[in-house]
Amino acid sequence: MDYGPTSPPNHLLRPAPTSTLQKVFIGNDGLRAGWSLLIFFGFFALLILYLVVIGHGFPLRSSGRAIPAGQISIPPYYLMLEAFPFLATVFITWIMSRIEQRPNSVYGLGGARKLQRFLAGLGWGVVCLSLLILTLWATGFLVIDRRMLFGGEIFHYGAIWLGAFLMVGLLEEYLSRGFIQYTLTRGFAGFYRWAFKTRHSVALGFWTAAAIVSILFGLSHSHNMGESPIGLLSAGTISVVFCLSLWRTGSLWWAIGFHTAWDWAQSFLYGVPDSGFMVQHKLLATYAIGNPILSGGATGPEGSVFVVIPVALTLLIIVSTLPSTRYGAKPERPDQSDSGRA
Repeated sequence: MDYGPTSPPNHLLRPAPTSTLQKVFIGNDGLRAGWSLLIFFGFFALLILYLVVIGHGFPLRSSGRAIPAGQISIPPYYLMLEAFPFLATVFITWIMSRIEQRPNSVYGLGGARKLQRFLAGLGWGVVCLSLLILTLWATGFLVIDRRMLFGGEIFHYGAIWLGAFLMVGLLEEYLSRGFIQYTLTRGFAGFYRWAFKTRHSVALGFWTAAAIVSILFGLSHSHNMGESPIGLLSAGTISVVFCLSLWRTGSLWWAIGFHTAWDWAQSFLYGVPDSGFMVQHKLLATYAIGNPILSGGATGPEGSVFVVIPVALTLLIIVSTLPSTRYGAKPERPDQSDSGRA
C-alpha cells in the first residue's frame, strides 16, 4: 500500500465531487486537510472541557510535601502527566483514521523496523547529549560537583526516569509530528500541486508543514521556567532535524528514541536543567558557571551556543544512517499489521 499523504489508498479513490457541498468538504484524497485539523482539535477541546468538569475540586498532588520551584517530582505522578495526554492523542488520532478511512500507521507510528530505529535513536541521543556535556565541561562552563545516587538506586531511578521520558518523547513527537504534520503536508501538497503544477508538491508541502510545526514546537517551550531565546531556537531547530528523520524513514520511531534519550541523559544522567527544569533523584549534581550564552545558565545545555555542535552531528547521523527514502514512500518491508485499515 502507499503511505503517501497525497497518494491515497485505492479505497479512497473516488469520482470527483459533483455538488458544491461535496467540493467544500471532499478533495481528491478524501476529507480536506483543513476540516480534518478542525475536527482533530475539536476533539481535543471537548476532552479538555470534560476533564475540567469532572476534575473540578479534585486537584492532583505529586506528594505530601511541596516540590521546589523548577523541579519535577518523581513518577508515577509525572508519568501520569505525560501518559494521559499521549493516550488521548493516540485515541483521537485513531478516531481520525476511521473518519478519513486511512491506516492509522500513516500518522507516524507505523512502518518497518520500529524497534531497530527506536534503539538507534536512543543510543545516538545519549551520544550527542554527552558530547555537549563534555564540551561544556572541557571549556570550564560546567562543573560536575558530586554523585547523588549509589548502588541499586542508580538502576531504580534510572529506569523510572527512562520510562517517564519515554512518555515525553512519545507525546511530543506524536502530537507535533504525527497527525498534524501528516495533515498539514497533505493540505499544502494539494495547494502546491494546484497552484504551481509541480511534481515536488509533496516535498514542498512536507517542509512547509515542518517549518510551521517546528516554530510552534519551539514557542511551546516559552512557558518553561528558565527558558532562554537560545533554548527556544534550539528546540525549534532540533524539531526540524527530527522532521528530517521522519522524511527519510516515514516514521517517528528514530526521533522518539533520540528525544527520550536526550531528555533522560540531561535530567537524570548528568543532572543538568532541561529547559529550566530539574528532576529529583538524579545521578549527578552539576551546575553551570560563566556567561549563560556559553554555559546555558538556568536553561541548561540547550541554552548554550555550543548546542549547535550536537545538532549538526544529529543532522549528519540522520543523513548517514537512515535510508534515503522520501516521506510517503512504501517501506522496505511493511508490517502486515500496517497494511490494513485501522
